[in-house]
Amino acid sequence: MPQPVIDWALAVELLGRLEKEILLRVVAARNADAERALAGIAEVTSADTIYAVDKISEEVIREWFAQHWPQEWVVEVVMEGAEDGPPVTFPVGTPPGQTLLKCLIDPIDGTRGLMYDKRSAWALAGLARQRGADNTLLDIEAAVMTELPVSRQTLADQVSAVRGQGIRSRRIDLRDGSEHPVILRPSPAVEVSHAFGTVARFFPEGLVLLAQFEEALWRRVGGVSGGLPVVFNDQYISTGGQFYELLAGHDLFIADVRPLAFAKLGLPAALVCHPYDVSVAMLLAEGGCVVERPDGRPLDCPLDTVSPVSWIAYANPDLAARLRPAVQATIAEVLG
Repeated sequence: MPQPVIDWALAVELLGRLEKEILLRVVAARNADAERALAGIAEVTSADTIYAVDKISEEVIREWFAQHWPQEWVVEVVMEGAEDGPPVTFPVGTPPGQTLLKCLIDPIDGTRGLMYDKRSAWALAGLARQRGADNTLLDIEAAVMTELPVSRQTLADQVSAVRGQGIRSRRIDLRDGSEHPVILRPSPAVEVSHAFGTVARFFPEGLVLLAQFEEALWRRVGGVSGGLPVVFNDQYISTGGQFYELLAGHDLFIADVRPLAFAKLGLPAALVCHPYDVSVAMLLAEGGCVVERPDGRPLDCPLDTVSPVSWIAYANPDLAARLRPAVQATIAEVLG
């Protein structure tokens, strides 16, 4: 029997509607949470600590897929927060081996910043044809990311793409639900001078080694002067947020090599980037940026919730060509 045809443009539109529903539901719950109950820990899974606010978005996802996803596009949903339970499929109860698609989702990427009303979080989703355990990040054909803003912010951006067709970005006005196109342009700069270039080091674990890597990298490319700062660091605790900063032209370079640092130090790989965090990495390439593994190969990983992921991203191909040798040499020197 022939497989149903996948209209990837429609799939992107549907995922956009899902994430808009997550946005509206999370914002409403956050605004009503006078006692900050949403900042409480709901559970600890094999992938991450799950907070009360995360459970809201997980409920939205289950409800929305059950009610709105085309039944002929039988799908397995792999998401943070559901890794220790039975497989999540729609129609509900379908064995994963009988599904047509696999959707990798981070319901809220950047929970910690959002639940304390410090900085936007993001809902992330990438969709691929089902290949079971053989699925990797490079299989993703459609991706959507949606901003989940802090309470003082009434606008939220959504970025989406079908592979090979470039990005589409729009701005959602939370006051009336209207949507308007917005143009995102990565920086064309070919050096990180008096601009933002960041090495992710969010937690005390591995902090010293990662800082040593960062300083050694900028010394190698002339970004440490001994006087006034030449390269600025922005620790945005959200991979989706970091991707957005590159797409919007705010950041020029970001490296998340925590798995390499943790491996060298013999630390567990819990507090690192996972596949659901990079489920929308395709958007960077579609938007004109470069995202890759530390060795320069295309970024790839299993479509699961536990594999550690290291990644390097540059605002444009020319900057990547200039910095890549220094990045790889510094990794070998400090983290190898």
